[in-house]
Amino acid sequence: MNEKTKLIQVGVGAWGRNLLRNFSSLPDVEVIGLCDESEETQEKLRKQFPDLAVAADYRKLLDNLEVDAVVIATPPAYHYEIAKESLALGKDVFVEKPMTLAISEAEELVQLAEENKRILMVGHIMEYHPIVVRMRKYIESGELGDIYYVYSTRVNLGKLRDVENALWSFAPHDISMITYLLREKPTRVSATGAAYLREDIEDVSFITLFFDSGTIAHIHTSWLDPHKIRRLTIVGSKKMAVLDDVEPQEKIRIYDKGVNIQQGYDTYGEYLSLRTGDIVIPAVKVQEPLRIECQEFVKAIKSRVPPITDGKDGLAVLRVLRAADSSMKENGTPHKC
Repeated sequence: MNEKTKLIQVGVGAWGRNLLRNFSSLPDVEVIGLCDESEETQEKLRKQFPDLAVAADYRKLLDNLEVDAVVIATPPAYHYEIAKESLALGKDVFVEKPMTLAISEAEELVQLAEENKRILMVGHIMEYHPIVVRMRKYIESGELGDIYYVYSTRVNLGKLRDVENALWSFAPHDISMITYLLREKPTRVSATGAAYLREDIEDVSFITLFFDSGTIAHIHTSWLDPHKIRRLTIVGSKKMAVLDDVEPQEKIRIYDKGVNIQQGYDTYGEYLSLRTGDIVIPAVKVQEPLRIECQEFVKAIKSRVPPITDGKDGLAVLRVLRAADSSMKENGTPHKC
């Protein structure tokens, strides 16, 4: 029988609880310690997990020689420090998005992981979503044709942040998803936004990504919206695909719509003709993306093969985030990624 991976988790807040639920339910994982700075959370954890070590200081858990891996689900400002210390001690690391707040910090973590031969994985959950994986297959097979443009919307009337803005809170999902789908990193980004409730903390952002292939992508994020929308649309020369992650069942639709280019006609109106075909709803077995993500981390630990959302992937997304944030502060001036 394979030996279980022993891990500790630092940060057990709203999202951290979801990570803990998944990791603790995996048969080849043993959670041996939990850390959270909130005394109220610590007390709840001690009651719920009486056999686990619970601490306010992650270092008290990190020094345990039995620890194989560290899961980091704290506010982003703490990611770098905890990940750096964990990697330096020879622990594999899973860190939630964004990987860090500074590019230099992310670069250091990538280098440290390589030097210590450690797994460094970033929580870009949408790259493990079964529907997103299927959509990438449609793109790679050529079924959608040449990809003209992509746009996504991630909005709701939800929790307001005190530190990070809507761009940093929501956009990492869409940036990682779009670059995963296109297998291409943007070269330039332009972004605008506005802060309505708190000074200098934008509640809404509009981001445009430019790719060398000619494809463009647009991302709209907001926590100040009347609707909860989690939708991505891909427009290709042959077909179009839509992911609606709020839909409980029919999350993906393929539209056989486009513009046919007719050869040999003299007028522009005859040269281009619209095509409207069937709408297909593919049957895709949808598992919880977070569980798949947690399984991939454990798989990477055992195989020593980096996951698709490794430190380099986290760094690439961070470069886009940083460029977008700088552009937003300059009223949309394009920035190189």
